[in-house]
Amino acid sequence: MARPASRFVCQSCGESFLRWEGQCRACGAWNSLVETLVRQDPRPRAPRPSAAGGSRPVPLHDLAEADLRRVPVGIGELDRVLGGGLVPGSIVLLGGEPGIGKSTLVLAAAAGVAAGRIAAGAGAARVAGAPVAEVPRILYASGEESAGQLRLRARRMGLTEGTAGDAIRVLAETDVERILDHARAMRPALLIVDSIQTMTVDDLSGPAGSVGQVREAALRLLEYAKADGVPVVLVGHVTKDGTLAGPKTLEHLVDAVLTLEGERGGTLRLLRATKNRFGSTEEVGVFAMGEAGLREVADPARAFLVDHPAAAPGSAVAATLEGTRPILVEVQALVAPAGLGLPRRTVNGLDANRLALLIAVLGRRAGVGLGTYDVYASVAGGMTVQEPAVDLPLALALASSLRDRPLREGTVAAGEVGLLGELRAVAGLERRLREAERLGFERAIVPAGGRAGERIPDRIGRLHVVACATLADALAAGLAVVPPAGPDRERGAHAVADLPR
Repeated sequence: MARPASRFVCQSCGESFLRWEGQCRACGAWNSLVETLVRQDPRPRAPRPSAAGGSRPVPLHDLAEADLRRVPVGIGELDRVLGGGLVPGSIVLLGGEPGIGKSTLVLAAAAGVAAGRIAAGAGAARVAGAPVAEVPRILYASGEESAGQLRLRARRMGLTEGTAGDAIRVLAETDVERILDHARAMRPALLIVDSIQTMTVDDLSGPAGSVGQVREAALRLLEYAKADGVPVVLVGHVTKDGTLAGPKTLEHLVDAVLTLEGERGGTLRLLRATKNRFGSTEEVGVFAMGEAGLREVADPARAFLVDHPAAAPGSAVAATLEGTRPILVEVQALVAPAGLGLPRRTVNGLDANRLALLIAVLGRRAGVGLGTYDVYASVAGGMTVQEPAVDLPLALALASSLRDRPLREGTVAAGEVGLLGELRAVAGLERRLREAERLGFERAIVPAGGRAGERIPDRIGRLHVVACATLADALAAGLAVVPPAGPDRERGAHAVADLPR
């Protein structure tokens, strides 16, 4: 087979050139030429078989279900996000900001896979009466850190001794073909590449991290994963705007894209899946960074709540839902008189467009004018919340800060706010309320109308439900001095005279 040649292919029109040029001469696009391998096979192509002798269409009900034999990582939060573990032959891309804990997480995952495979082999050996199989091997290819640096991290995590010390094999290499040669010789249970932006292919002349190098390296690792049935985990960098560095096609090549988020100065880390061919993309994993690495948070629903000595104005607790897991977070708002110029609108962990919408609805439908005030809103703990259920808690926090009056102690809220000032139901409301009751909350402000077929309970344990039809009713119920009366079920107060106008 002839040596593959490289061409510079325009990503806009597909025209190829021998050398790189700033502008494509065919379509006029700038900086669209990417070095790409063009494999030329001198052997004649075999004639294509006829339709009668090839594969045939099969009815949908006759399709055989694929058997996904997952490899548990041994880290509950990571397995949850992956959908139960790694699938053999799959390729997973893990992204995150520098220093967020990506290498720590994959190193812990390697130790977990090794321990799980040993336990599974020992169990099968006991059943069959055979000797325990040898320690499985995990290949960790590091292109950024030396073997000594990895040993320092492994020592902090307590992985240099025992099963992990024998199973994890470290290879400080950036050449993809050499890594694959070692992998084919070892036949590891898991291959980790840290990071994909440091890998190179000899057939391309571009530097490491270029679009052509990253794409070709990922393609060769993908071919190895599918051919040998070995799960591959790639570690990737992110750009300044928070997206994964490299070509967008890299995300289309892999089977799962995981993102590790969090504030570098904080302890909590969130693991999300933006793409997962073998599981849900709605789940979230919660970790805490410590001296010994990342550890799972025992109670994620309580992890983002802040303990205050007393009720504080501008604070509201939101009952959010991440996949199937309800998580309670604290939404904080600060309203201050604006100085000269336009009022400021600053958000952290929330959607800036939703904040602007709520400010308009509060002023028009609830009599809470914020047009001449600076508004700052954030989610405590570094979490990012995008679902509409945080609308009502954010509106309560804004009104509470403006009035300088805290919400009633032990109050939680969830609901979407419409442009007409009405409250709309959110999915999984009862699940959210049951979690709030477990955490000790005594009062919940929710929309009065449930979704189709969903009935809002009057009370869940000691949690009393306040059902409100409009945003004005919810503000009155949350900030009123005297609790609204009701024998079995609270309804939002109808008077809003106590609210700022």
